[in-house]
Amino acid sequence: MTVPTTDAELSTKLAPPLSATLDSTARVDLLRKEATRIRRSVIEMIGRARMGHIGGDLSTTDILATLFFAVLRIDPSNPTTPERDRFILSKGHCAAALYSTLALRGFLPVEALSTFMQPLSALNGHPNRRKVPGVEANTGPLGHGLPIAVGSAVASKLKSSQWRTFVVLGDGELQEGSNWEAAMCAGHRRLDNLVAIVDRNRLQQGARTEDTNQLEPLASRWTSFGWETVEIDGHDLAALYDAFTSPRIGKPKCVIAKTVKGKGISFIEDRVEWHHKVPTVEQIELALKELA
Repeated sequence: MTVPTTDAELSTKLAPPLSATLDSTARVDLLRKEATRIRRSVIEMIGRARMGHIGGDLSTTDILATLFFAVLRIDPSNPTTPERDRFILSKGHCAAALYSTLALRGFLPVEALSTFMQPLSALNGHPNRRKVPGVEANTGPLGHGLPIAVGSAVASKLKSSQWRTFVVLGDGELQEGSNWEAAMCAGHRRLDNLVAIVDRNRLQQGARTEDTNQLEPLASRWTSFGWETVEIDGHDLAALYDAFTSPRIGKPKCVIAKTVKGKGISFIEDRVEWHHKVPTVEQIELALKELA
C-alpha cells in the first residue's frame, strides 16, 4: 500500500466520500441504495453460515451506511492512515453488517463475505482488528467499545489531531457499568471529537430492554454526564447525516437512534426471537424479495 507523503495528498485521501458533496436528496438516494445492498448481504451471509445476529445487523445498517458512505474520513486503500477517523462497533455481535459495509466500501473483497463464520475465516462472529482491514477494535464482550472510543478521542486531543471517533452501542449493552464510567470521563474531558450512537431498538436477547433493566429517560441520563444528546429516527438517512456532521459545541455527542430491530424485513421487524435466529431457505428468498 502507498502511504500519502504530503499534507495535500493526505487531505485528498482522507476527504469524506463523494456522497458528502451531493445535495440532500441525491445523498439520501445513494445511502438508501447502499443500505439495501448491506441488508441483502447480511441476509445472504447469515443464511449461508447458519449463524449470526440478524435483528441487530438490520437495525444498525442505516447508521453504518451513513457513516461509511457519507461521513467518515477514511482511505480503504490504506486503512491505518494515522489521521483517519475511527469507527468502533461496540455491539460486536453485529459483525455481518460491519463486514458487508467494509466490503462494499472497498476495505476487503466482496467475495470474502462468502467465508463468514467458516473455519479459519478472518470474518468470524466478532470483528478482529488483526484480521480485517477497517476494524479498529476487537469487540464482542459488551461494554468495551465506549471505553476504547474514549481512549481514541483522548489520543486525538493529545496529538492535536483532527480525527474523530464514532462508536455504535447497543441499548441493552448500556446495562454494563463500564459505559457510564467512560461517559463520565468523556463528559469531564469535553471530548467534542467523540460521537456515541445508541442503536435504540428496545430489544435485547430474550426480552425488551425496559422489561430487563429500565433505561429511560435515556437522553436525560447522557445529558447529565455532560454530553450533547440528540434523539432521531435511526432509519432517517438525512437526520443521521445531519446529526453526525453538525457543528461541535465543546461536548461529546450522543445520538440516540430510534431503530427497529430487523428493519427492512416484515416478518423479522420488532420480534425478540430474531435477535439470534437464522432464517430458513424460504425465509431468505422472501427477505431478498422484500429488499428488491
